Parts: sequence; C-alpha cells; structure tokens
Amino acid sequence: MKKKVCMFVWNHFTNDARVLRECTALSANGYQVDLICIHDPNEKGLPRFEERNPDFHVYRVRRYPVVWELLQKGILLIRKNKWMLLPLLILGGVFLFFAPYMTLLLFGLFFLLMQKKIRTLWIRGSIILRMIGRGFKQEYDIYHSNDLNTLPQGYICAKWRFRKKKLVYDSHEVQTSRTGYDSALYGKMEGFFIRKINAMIVENHTRAEYSKNLYGFYPSVVHNYPFQEIGQSAEKAPLHEKLGLPEDEKILLYQGGIQMGRGLDKLIKAAPLFKEGTLVLIGDGRIKPDLIQLVKDMGLEEKVKFLPKVPLKELPKYTRNAYLGFQVLNNVCFNHYSASSNKLFEYLMAGVPVVACYFPEIKRIVEGEQVGLCIDPHSEKEIAWAVNELLENQALYRKLANNCAGAKHKYNWEQEQRHFLSVYDYLIAN
Repeated sequence: MKKKVCMFVWNHFTNDARVLRECTALSANGYQVDLICIHDPNEKGLPRFEERNPDFHVYRVRRYPVVWELLQKGILLIRKNKWMLLPLLILGGVFLFFAPYMTLLLFGLFFLLMQKKIRTLWIRGSIILRMIGRGFKQEYDIYHSNDLNTLPQGYICAKWRFRKKKLVYDSHEVQTSRTGYDSALYGKMEGFFIRKINAMIVENHTRAEYSKNLYGFYPSVVHNYPFQEIGQSAEKAPLHEKLGLPEDEKILLYQGGIQMGRGLDKLIKAAPLFKEGTLVLIGDGRIKPDLIQLVKDMGLEEKVKFLPKVPLKELPKYTRNAYLGFQVLNNVCFNHYSASSNKLFEYLMAGVPVVACYFPEIKRIVEGEQVGLCIDPHSEKEIAWAVNELLENQALYRKLANNCAGAKHKYNWEQEQRHFLSVYDYLIAN
C-alpha cells in the first residue's frame, strides 16, 4: 500500500518550483501526496482543488474567514448600490434602539478588526486552523512542513494524536537570519519545534553547517535544482516583441521576486554604465513601485523594462531570450549570504551566463563550473564591469555559455531527487 503524505506550504502554489518538484518526485515514487496551501480570492480561475496526477492532489484553504468574505462582499455591494445604505442605517437604528449593548459590542468588534495587526492575526490564525482541519481529514503516514510558518500545523497534525506520525521540516530559508523576520520569536519558535521533528531538510551545506551549530545535528541537504527537461527545449517567448525591442537587442535579465536585499536598486543604478543591452526585470514584489519610480527619476525608461510575474511553466521560454542573467543578492542577512538560488540554475538550464554575487554557495557553482563572473553585488561599478566584459569579450562569453550547456546535466532535479527520496526512505524504514 502506498504511503500517504500531507504537505503544507504557506502560499498559493502557483509559482513554487521547489514544492512542485518534491510533490512530483514523491507521487512518482510510490507515495500519495496531498498538498495543503492557501487560496487567493483575487486570482480568477484558481481552483480550490486540483488533481495534478492520480497521486498528487492540491487543496487550497480559504484565505479569509466566512464572516470577513461576507463583509467584503457587503461593502462592495453597497459601493455599487449606494441606495442600500439608507435601509441599512434604518435597520441599524432600530437594532440600536432595541438591543443597544449588542450593537455596541458588534461595533466594537468591527473597530478591532479594522486595526491592521489584529486583522492580520485573525486572518492568519484562521488559515492555520483551516490547514490543521484539512490535515486531520485523512490518515497520513508523514507530514511535511515547508518553512517555519507551516511547522506548527505539521506538528499539531503529526504529534497531537495517540499514534504519532513522522514530521519533516523543510526549511527553504534561514529562519533566524532573514529580511523581514527580525523578531527573536522566530528563532525561539524554531528552537522549540526542532525538537519535535523526525527529519530536517535545508538547501545547501553552508546552511546545514549553520543549523548544526545552532541545534547540534546536521540536516539533510537537498539542493534547489530545476528539472533538466526545461533545458531540453529551444522554444522562446516573443519577449523582444512584447517589450518593443529590436530582435538583435541584448537582454540583460533578472527574474524573480522584486524584494529588498536582492541588489535590484544597484542593478538599476549600474544600467547607465552598460555599453549596450536592455535591463529587463521579470517578477513582482513589494519594492517594485519604488524601482519603477527610480527608473523614472534616472530617466532610464528606454534602458530598463519591467514585466509582471510569469507562470512557472512559461518562465523558461522567457529566460532563453537573455544574453546574460543576474543574481546579485546583497549581504543583508545570513539567509542571503548562504543562498544557492533557484534562479541561478534556471539561467544555467537556459544556457545563459551569469553575473553573480561572490557568496560561498553561488561562487562555488559560478566559478567552479565557469558559467559566469562573480562580483561585489554592493558595487554598481563592479556589476557594470562584469556586464561590459561579457558584452565585449566574445571568446569568454562563448566559453561560459558552452559551460552552461554542460552544467545542466549535473545540476538538475532528476539527479538531486535521489537525495530527497532518501529522506523519506529513512523515515519509512525507521
């Protein structure tokens, strides 16, 4: 009988390449996988349930409580039909006259929910409870939590029962040192739950060593390599046409989240120093409006272009248009310093040389395989130097591009999934 796995992830599962690879590997190797993630009511057509294959199902729990959804729909309805406000006010007045204390209580509750922090806690708490409820609906053999924000769900489902189940903690980030997670609470949470798990996975040996120093054991390492099949197609998206660029224009590509600490402001500031080419940023994120404004302030609208996030399956078609790719993380936390970066390997699969930061895991690949140039990502001049070197030194560029073609046979999920499956083999055997 196939072993059943319940996996949690705190996103909508629309562009999570790592989780997709892991679920696919399990479902193709004798496991039945149910992935529990979050529904996005703003994304039209996103189903609450998907069957990716007979052994891989996706369940999306509601983001907002029913009361919250009804409230949002009511506000929208009133905005469209302002005449409805009058009967509601009359009804409210009647209710206030006959039940004043209840009315004041409801108004007080409404006021509290309008406070951002309280609203956020309510919504997140509701999501956690729905995930736990979904996780208890079936009898699973193994629970798998992706990152710290789903570890409580996995712990409760796996351990709060008479017959305890195995629990895997798959940490995609360094939870105790990452941007936006400055509170000591995260480290304390991880330290508590880490004693309850049966296996831990991290994405490289630098992070495994860090975890060993913190917790006294060396986690399993599963690198963030993409499917090799994405490097076997030559199909390209009409990126030049979409951006209104000549077909021979060299595209200098960044693809990924538009977030703090990724060196994107320095990349834009370096753009005027590029001797040719157009800088293209594909992705969405919190600081994107700020970067668009920076481009306007610098008068770089013709030199720097933005595109929204591209679906995961379509992204390689865009990557293949690039002359070179960027991975210029800044050293703002250990999470960035120790990163391997999925996008680095996506560039390699597309045969695209890279300009990359000199951090240990990235440098090991870029310089070890000779697939790009490593620079100080905090310096616009160094970024520009590397770009211009690859623009002008065609012999070097061809060498790096050829090495990318070779590297994709080494750094791919088809090879790496064996390490991932060995974690599950160990859990089943013990």
